Amino acid sequence: MAGRGPAPKDPSKRRRRNATDPETVITPDDELRGPELPEGVLGDDADGNPNEWHPMTQLWWDSWRTSAQAQTFTATDWLFLIDTALMHHTMWAKGRWEFASEVRLRAAKFGATPEDRARLKLKVDDPAVQRTVPNNIAAAGNVSDINSRRARLTG
Repeated sequence: MAGRGPAPKDPSKRRRRNATDPETVITPDDELRGPELPEGVLGDDADGNPNEWHPMTQLWWDSWRTSAQAQTFTATDWLFLIDTALMHHTMWAKGRWEFASEVRLRAAKFGATPEDRARLKLKVDDPAVQRTVPNNIAAAGNVSDINSRRARLTG
C-alpha cells in the first residue's frame, strides 16, 4: 500500500546485534592528579598585576583533579580541560554565560554528571558505600528458610 514504506527486512539477516559494551569501573582514591591551573594566561589587570583565576573555576578545576575519572586522563585531556577552564573563568569572572553550553558539552566528554557517565559506560564505584541488607530486614529474626516453608506447605 502506498505511503507505508518498504517491506520489513528479514530479521535473520540483521547487521546490528545491539550488544552492550562492558562498563568501565573506576574506584575513587582522592589522589590529586593533573597540573595546577597555569599562571599568566589571564593577562594583567589595570595595575599591571596578573589576574587570578576565579574562585569557582579553581573549585571546578580541583574537583576534576581529585575526581575518579582523572585516573584515566592523558596529557591531551588535561590540555583540553585547561581550555575549558578558560571558558569557565570567563563565564564566572565576566558574566559571559553564553559559554555555559560549551563548558557543559566539554565537561560531558569526561563524565561530569551521572547521565554523562552512563552514556560513557563509566561507573564510579565507591568502596565506602557497603552493599548490606537494610537493618529492618536483617533484624527480622523470625524469618524462616524458604525450604522449610515449602516443606510445611507441601508436607
